[in-house]
Amino acid sequence: MEERRMLRTPRQKYGEEMRLRRTAARLTQEELGDQVVCSPTLISHFEAGRRLPKPDDAQRIDRALGTDGFFARWLEDLESRYTDHFAAVAELEQLAAQIQQFALSLVPGVLQTDGYARALFGAYRPNHTPEELDELVVIRTQRRRILDGPAQPVVWTLLDEAVLRRRVGGPRVMAEQLHKVANMAESGRLRLHVLPYGVGAHALMQSLLTLMTFEDSAPVAYVEGFQTGNLMDEPALVSACQTAYALALSDALSQQESLALVRAAAEEHAHDE
Repeated sequence: MEERRMLRTPRQKYGEEMRLRRTAARLTQEELGDQVVCSPTLISHFEAGRRLPKPDDAQRIDRALGTDGFFARWLEDLESRYTDHFAAVAELEQLAAQIQQFALSLVPGVLQTDGYARALFGAYRPNHTPEELDELVVIRTQRRRILDGPAQPVVWTLLDEAVLRRRVGGPRVMAEQLHKVANMAESGRLRLHVLPYGVGAHALMQSLLTLMTFEDSAPVAYVEGFQTGNLMDEPALVSACQTAYALALSDALSQQESLALVRAAAEEHAHDE
C-alpha cells in the first residue's frame, strides 16, 4: 500500500525551508539560536511549524543564514489573524475531508452565531471595545465558510449536555444558537450527537477535541485549553484521541434523540426571555 504523505501547512513549509537552509549553513539549532538571540527550543518550534518568528527574529535568521531577507519577506504572507496555537488548525480546517469535534462547555467555533461568539469574546476581555469584538466576530465568521459547501468537510459534532444548558449571551441568543445547530443537523450538513448528563463519566470529559482527516495525508488531533492548544500528528497520540472519541460517541444519544434534546433546550431558553 502506498504510504500516505503528511499534509504540510504553509507554516510547516516555512519551517522545513528554515531547517534546510540551517543545515546547509552547517549550523545547529543552538548555534542559530545564539545568533537570533533565542533558545534552541524556539528554533525547533519554528522549524516544526508550531510557531512563527517575529519580524525582528526573521531578519536575524536571514542574516545568520545569508538568505537576503527571504524569511522576513515570506513571513509577511504567513501572518495570521489567529493566535499562535490555533493558526495551523485554522489552515488545516480548510483542507480537511472530515472533521469530528467534541465540545465540553461551549458551541464549537465553526457553528457559532454572531451573537453567541460576541458574548464569548466579551466574557474574557474585561476592557473590550465594540470595535474589537466586531473584528473578532468577523474572523470567526470567516471560519464558518468551510461549511458553506454541500459536501466537504463532513462534520460530526458531539456535544456534552452542558453546552446546551450554559446560557451564553442571554436566552434569545442561546435559543438562536441551538436552533441553528439543530437546523444544520436536520439539513444533513452535520451529524449531531449529545452526551447527556445521565451518562456520568465519559472518555472526553477532560477536554475538547477536534479530529481531522484528509484525502491524501495522515490525520491530526487538536486539544485546547485556556490560552493554549496542542496540534498532534504523532500516530499513537492521534489513535488514542480517535479511540476516546469513539468511546464517547458510543455513550451519546442517537441523532434523533439529540435533535429533540437540542430543540427542547432551545425552547426552554426562549421561554425565559
